[in-house]
Amino acid sequence: MSYFKDRELETLARLEERKRQLPPICNRFFIGAAQRTSSLTRLNYAYDLKLFFEFLKTEIEIFSDLRIIDFKESDLENVEVQHVEMFLEHLGTTNGDKGKSRKLATLRSFFAYLFKVELISKNILPNVDMPKIREKTITRLDNEEMRTMLESIENMRDRTIVLMFLATGIRVSELVGLDIYDIDFKNESFRVTRKGGKQEILYMPTELVEQLAIYLGTFSNDQSTPLFPSTKSRRITVRAVQNIVKKYASIAAPLKNISPHKLRSTFGTNLYRETGDIYVVADVLGHRDVNTTKKHYAAMSEDVKREAASRVKILED
Repeated sequence: MSYFKDRELETLARLEERKRQLPPICNRFFIGAAQRTSSLTRLNYAYDLKLFFEFLKTEIEIFSDLRIIDFKESDLENVEVQHVEMFLEHLGTTNGDKGKSRKLATLRSFFAYLFKVELISKNILPNVDMPKIREKTITRLDNEEMRTMLESIENMRDRTIVLMFLATGIRVSELVGLDIYDIDFKNESFRVTRKGGKQEILYMPTELVEQLAIYLGTFSNDQSTPLFPSTKSRRITVRAVQNIVKKYASIAAPLKNISPHKLRSTFGTNLYRETGDIYVVADVLGHRDVNTTKKHYAAMSEDVKREAASRVKILED
């Protein structure tokens, strides 16, 4: 069984466990959400709803006598805007604006669905404002830092992992799930399994192709072997990859908090600078919505426009 099938089964098992801790009314919501969301998204829904019902029971007097599993449609009719706002304030001790926004998005989906199928007579969630998320400066490596990071890595596997991030921009989960048979040296490409299980073909620069050829010649394997095994010959974990990146990035850029996602951002930045095409960047990074890409890279458009303007000649020499 593949890494991604194993992960899907594990997620579904955790989801079923969480659903048993929620009111029966939630089951209808999860059935409706199954056709348009991933299992991981629904698991996050379950975590968020559990927190909300726990808050209502412990902090709002009219719900204090209810067990979480006893909440019914009629109880949700008594949820008010101020209750949701109090919930978001309550989350402020452990969640940032991004975390609060995700939980509010869950509640909006939940109440909107119940209202649509007429299980509740009103939906007060549109009256609750989304927390304003402060845009953070995107941390990336510059060219010298990339070179220093790669030169500091003697371990062949670790060097290949870091170069794979910098040369393709794949997600850490996508890298962990790669098997040897996903690599196509003839076409200088590889098959990657994106979010939701969709498979795509991405292309590799010559430097990465050569590195992979050298790396794969260092250990015996068959086609079903994970591309990046652990020291115990199992598939490497996401946490192990994160630690590898952190270890070598601290040498090249000690003042930057570099993660696999930051290496992905570095690739996206370099690709946008080379192409000036946000749609190409979105496609290669596997973003379903180009607005996600624009949010991260639109600020660089000034550099692109400045470079384009410098190439326009009014009077030829």
